[in-house]
Amino acid sequence: MDIRKKVDRSFAVLVTATSFVSVLALGAILLFVVVEGAKPFFFGTARGVRIVTERVDGLLVNGVFYTGAGAIELPEDTRNISISFRAAGETEEAEHALDLSVDGDSLTVNAPAGGALTSAEAYVYTADFPGAMPGLPQRVHIILPEPPYSFISFITGLDWRPTYRKVYGILPMIAGTVLASFGAILLGVPVGLLCAVFLSEFLPKKAAAPLRACIELLAGIPSVVYGFFGLMMLSPLVKSAFFTASGNCLLTAVIVLAVMILPTVITIAETSLRAVPQSQREASLALGASRMQTAWRVVLVHARSGVIAGIILGISRAVGETMAVILVAGNSVQLVHSPLDSIRTLTATIALEMGYAQGRHGSFLFSIGIVLFTLILLLNAAILTLRRRSASR
Repeated sequence: MDIRKKVDRSFAVLVTATSFVSVLALGAILLFVVVEGAKPFFFGTARGVRIVTERVDGLLVNGVFYTGAGAIELPEDTRNISISFRAAGETEEAEHALDLSVDGDSLTVNAPAGGALTSAEAYVYTADFPGAMPGLPQRVHIILPEPPYSFISFITGLDWRPTYRKVYGILPMIAGTVLASFGAILLGVPVGLLCAVFLSEFLPKKAAAPLRACIELLAGIPSVVYGFFGLMMLSPLVKSAFFTASGNCLLTAVIVLAVMILPTVITIAETSLRAVPQSQREASLALGASRMQTAWRVVLVHARSGVIAGIILGISRAVGETMAVILVAGNSVQLVHSPLDSIRTLTATIALEMGYAQGRHGSFLFSIGIVLFTLILLLNAAILTLRRRSASR
C-alpha cells in the first residue's frame, strides 16, 4: 500500500512539473512574440546615424578616425557629417570627401567631391567612389534612424514594401485572409455538416465505417498536397472557365481551403452526433417525428457543442493555413475587387519573407503573427457568443 501511494505521489509530482514547464515555455514563447512584434511601434531602429563601409580600410568622420569593418554609430544629435578617406589605387595620396547634413529622414549633400550619392531605399544613402579594381567601388552607406512606426498605418496601410520604401501596410493581407477564410467557411461548413448528419443518421453502419475511415485519412494529408492539387487541377479549370490570365486567385484559394477543412468538420461533428443517446432519437420518433426532423431538431441540437468545436477547428485551420494558400492564391499584395483577383494572406507573408527579413522587417513579421493570433481569437469569440445566444433562447 505504501508503494502504491509513493507511485501515485511521484506521478502527481511528475505531471505537475511537466504541466508547469509546458505552461512556462508557452508563456515565454508568447511573451517573446509579443515583445518582438511590439518593438517597431515603440522604438526606432537606432538612436543616431550609422555608417557602414565597403572596401574602405579607414575613414575620418567628423574628425574621428575609424578603422576596420562594421557599423559606425554616430551620436544621437549629429546633424552635420564630414566624411573623408584615402582613395584606393594609384593616387594613394588623394582623398575622397563627402559633406552631408541630416534633416529628419532625408540627407542633403553640401559639398561632394569625386563621388556619387544615391538612395536605393528609404533611410539609406550610398556614396560610391572609384576603387582599385573596375566594378568594385569604394562605398560608404549612411543609414538614418527610422522612427517608431504608426500602428494605425500598419493596420490600415495599403502598401507593403519593406525593403525599398520601408512601408508596412497589411490591410490587403488582412482582407485576403478574412475573405479566403470566410469563403471557405461558407462553402465547407454546410457541406461538412450535411455529410456528418448523413453518416451518423441515415447511412447504414457497415457502409459508414469505411467512409469514416477514408475521411479521417483525408484529415491527415499534408497541406502541401492539397495546394499542389489546387495548383495543377483547380487553377487551370478556373483560368479556362473564367478566361483569366491566371487561375491562382481568391476563388481557387477558397475552394482549396473548403476542401481542407471538410475532414476536420465532418469527423468531429459526426463523432458528436453519434455520441447523442439513442433514447433521444427513440423519444422523437415515438412522438411522430420523421428521421429527418429527428436528425435536425433533436440530434443536431444535442450535439451542438461538439459541432461548434469542429467548426472552430475548421476555421482555425483555414485562417492559419500557409503552404496550400501560397501555391494557389497568387500572393499579390492588393485589395480584392473580384473573386478572380490574386491575394496574399498573413501567413503567406510570414512564410515567404522570413528567409531574408532582417531588423525591423523581421520584427514586423512577428507583428503580423500577433494580428493573426488576434484575428483567430476574435473569430472564435464571435462563434462562441453566437452559441451562447442560441442556447439562451
